[in-house]
Amino acid sequence: MRNKQATQLLFELSQPGCAEAIVPPCDVPSRPLAELVPPEELAETPPPLPEVSEPALIRHFINLSQLNMSVDTHFYPLGSCTMKYNPKRNDRLAQLPGFANLHPYQPLETVQGLLGALHALQQILAEIAGMEAVTLQPAAGAHGELTALLIAAAYFRHRGEHRTTVLIPDVAHGTNPASATMAGFRSVQVKSNTQGLVDLEDLRSKLNAQTAVFMITNPNTLGLFETQIRRIADMVHAVGGLVYMDGANMNAVMGIVRPGDCGADMMHYNPHKTFSGPHGGGGPGAGPVAVKKHLADFLPIPVIVETAPGQYTLDENRPLSIGRVRSFYGNISVLLRAYAYIRTQGPEGLRRVSERAVLNANYLLARVRSFLPVPYGHRCMHEFVASAMKIRASRNISAMDIAKRLLDYGFHAPTVYFPLVLREALMIEPTETETKATLDAFADTLKAILEEPPELVHEAPHTTPISRPDEVLAARAPILKWTPVSESASG
Repeated sequence: MRNKQATQLLFELSQPGCAEAIVPPCDVPSRPLAELVPPEELAETPPPLPEVSEPALIRHFINLSQLNMSVDTHFYPLGSCTMKYNPKRNDRLAQLPGFANLHPYQPLETVQGLLGALHALQQILAEIAGMEAVTLQPAAGAHGELTALLIAAAYFRHRGEHRTTVLIPDVAHGTNPASATMAGFRSVQVKSNTQGLVDLEDLRSKLNAQTAVFMITNPNTLGLFETQIRRIADMVHAVGGLVYMDGANMNAVMGIVRPGDCGADMMHYNPHKTFSGPHGGGGPGAGPVAVKKHLADFLPIPVIVETAPGQYTLDENRPLSIGRVRSFYGNISVLLRAYAYIRTQGPEGLRRVSERAVLNANYLLARVRSFLPVPYGHRCMHEFVASAMKIRASRNISAMDIAKRLLDYGFHAPTVYFPLVLREALMIEPTETETKATLDAFADTLKAILEEPPELVHEAPHTTPISRPDEVLAARAPILKWTPVSESASG
């Protein structure tokens, strides 16, 4: 049974008198409020706060929490976002009192344990990347992209070179061109070939003395490993440019392939996608950046360094640094979760994670391909992209219809309409943490939806509080503030 306490706002549930609290008599001399609070800070009238009983309040939030879809409650095959289950022990380890109770202004000699853990994480991430230096400062993956491009800009300025262009494949994440623009570069798109990989001729035609960076995600967003990566890196380096690898899809290759060995000069990690940490809702996140030796001097400050065995400090005396990109030490709790995850898995465990992620994705690909075309790649890495073009033409069921109908069956929707090179795209990523039974159930459900009456699918979801909101209006003109009905009507 669904009640309105989950879907109504607290203001709508409010009833005068429900929130009455019995406050004990004051045991110190009372003083007028005007003597305690500056006049400019005093409100003319009490704010219209909702009045709700404690049971109603608890039911509101508990019911609301149960409407949420998460990796802890549902299969979440959101392609390109790697929504895998994160072990709770990593949460507990990151919340140990020795970490959680620290203050960022404590003297460095009192936080040696934390600095030791972060320094070890730097070393580990450098090893996984096949590079020499790491910064843990960036607060998210996209922030890592921006940080890396600022490093590239500083590198070229130091060399006296004026380079203006960042080349980006047409299957790149949308954050790539945004980061390039924010870093002051002009982004230029590079086409994919018929196999879904970088079109080398198109890349060659756009490489020149203005090329600063080539940004590439490998495996790409079609779930394909860019087998030409060494040749691409050689082509970019030949014109003096740098290769940046968007590490969002490292979950498919860690412990197997090192970006540095493939010719990348820098990369970022998404710890929440690859290692362990919360995902979604805007963070907190982290986006460590690894770079080759020739870029190490440009890393943001501070950098954690070991001054003697077991002794650590924050190095801020780095004249070529791009400066600070984040306050204090970065988002420590996310980094500690990643550290706990990596140390728990070990080198062999990390490799197994990638192998099983690829195995699960290929198993699901084999099931789905029998009833939904997957145009690019006979095999995939951690994800694949199906197309609903044929089913739309034959039964008028779109990718969006399928995604919405999956919610009725208790599955989070896959990513839809991305990447843009494929029409009616459904990007599906099962991750290594799902069982064969879950993958079978998802494939069976997907197939069943395609056989349902189109009108039933068009109106899905049928079991959620809101069926199909205007997503464009909700994204561009969100109403985030409650307004009384009387004021809304008058406005």
